[in-house]
Amino acid sequence: MSVTLEICVDDIAGLDSAIAGGADRIELCAALSVGGLTPAPGLIAAAAKRAIPVYAMIRPRAGDFVFSPAEIDMMRVEIDAVRAAGLAGVVLGASRPDGRLDGKVLETLTRHADGLGLTLHRAFDLVPDFPEAIDLAVELGFERILTSGGAVTAEAGIEALQAIFAHAAGRIAIMPGSGVNAANAGLFLSRLGITELHASGSAPRAATDQRLIDLGFSPQNSKTTDTQTVAALKSAIAAAITD
Repeated sequence: MSVTLEICVDDIAGLDSAIAGGADRIELCAALSVGGLTPAPGLIAAAAKRAIPVYAMIRPRAGDFVFSPAEIDMMRVEIDAVRAAGLAGVVLGASRPDGRLDGKVLETLTRHADGLGLTLHRAFDLVPDFPEAIDLAVELGFERILTSGGAVTAEAGIEALQAIFAHAAGRIAIMPGSGVNAANAGLFLSRLGITELHASGSAPRAATDQRLIDLGFSPQNSKTTDTQTVAALKSAIAAAITD
């Protein structure tokens, strides 16, 4: 049994720290503090030079996942940029106002991303009916669903995740994410038949220059991908597999 560890990063230092810690795949983003946005072209280009599969977030703004026609046009251009750079795939999601997945928009985007790998992101966690959303994701050709089971953390959503895995029935990979760490990784392997796990592998980072904070250039506190944290998670997964 093997488990792919995906680490989400939002800067070049995080990218290299995740790889050094043993990440198997990268979810490349900007602004992880709001759940991840489309990364900048420079970061995409840098990631394309790393010898590891990279999936880029396609999300033009923070907030909900109900996108306007203009935003959908932007997302198509962003998908083109990811393809041109040579990354492995994209991370997508789109919702209706009632929280259900927007099949029409997702069909448009997944067709535009033809040839790229596809992850359905945590817009899935807002849906009122998980089985319906899983069936749609399978129909649209997604490889995996990133989900916390609709809870704030995947650990809190473990029972919902069990039902999601059961309905998926091997038709699509279910990748738990949100609050995944070395301390709870074994829970997901013991309770779920996972083949993929998603985490930030981050550690707190305090700003050291008060002037940057005062001028609004830096938050008071933030997180950064940490090589040792990623390595500890990788080791915890390996230990759980062999138990």
